[in-house]
Amino acid sequence: MALYLIGDVQGCDSALQHLLDEISFSPSRDKLFFLGDLVNRGPDSASVLRRLMAFGEAAACVLGNHDLHLLALAHGVRQPHRKDTLNDILNAPDRTAMLDWLRGQKMALLESVSGHDVLMVHAGVLPAWSAQKTITLASEVESVLRGPDLNEFLQVMYGDEPAQWSEALTGTSRLRVIVNTLTRLRFCDAEGRMEFKAKGGLDAAPEGYMPWFDVPGRQTEAVTVAFGHWSTLGWLDRPTVLAMDTGCVWGGCLSAMRLGHSRAGSGLAQELIQIQCKQAQVPG
Repeated sequence: MALYLIGDVQGCDSALQHLLDEISFSPSRDKLFFLGDLVNRGPDSASVLRRLMAFGEAAACVLGNHDLHLLALAHGVRQPHRKDTLNDILNAPDRTAMLDWLRGQKMALLESVSGHDVLMVHAGVLPAWSAQKTITLASEVESVLRGPDLNEFLQVMYGDEPAQWSEALTGTSRLRVIVNTLTRLRFCDAEGRMEFKAKGGLDAAPEGYMPWFDVPGRQTEAVTVAFGHWSTLGWLDRPTVLAMDTGCVWGGCLSAMRLGHSRAGSGLAQELIQIQCKQAQVPG
């Protein structure tokens, strides 16, 4: 069995098909892990969801900010953005099935691959969170997404505050910090205070802030962390930090990382596979 991590698809179903052909994917043999932002900005979000639903247990996903935005739109608590391309889902006869499937996906995943832990999130992990802590906190949001209070939660989900995690947080504030960390984080300071305005690459960090994965002593240093979300970052050549959003929807590449046992040593074998996407949207 081959295991693949795949970056932000964002409704680019034809690019996804090309990538799956490139890796000779078989749902009876292989497993795909998608790192969020399955939908929006690309031309065919509904086909992406239908494809992944049909794969059954051969595909697992974490939710990204665009996926949550779709749920908020569907429940009438957000207005469409002028660049949204989600009407093919919202107007589809199988809309309910697609939205219910999306609600059932994870906010974070932790998998053991050839004896190595791989933590998967859409955006980032705060420095004080271990891999297991991340999974535990993610499950709190997952329970709300699948429960009867979804509409109420979506109405209060958005906002930049609190900007810092505390074990004392409860209710809406606690859930919002978890969501913002897992779906929006790029930069934070050494104490884990998040900053959401800067969207450039590594050199765009505001004064006093740094990429979340560069915070000294972060609790996830001992595991491999895979994430998407940060298209301006692009691919990083770091064995335990896998930045998988390579800007497919903006005319870049759609990327997959094959993980497995390393014959050369005790590390985790990694093989990067990329295909050029023909989309040429304007970021915004």
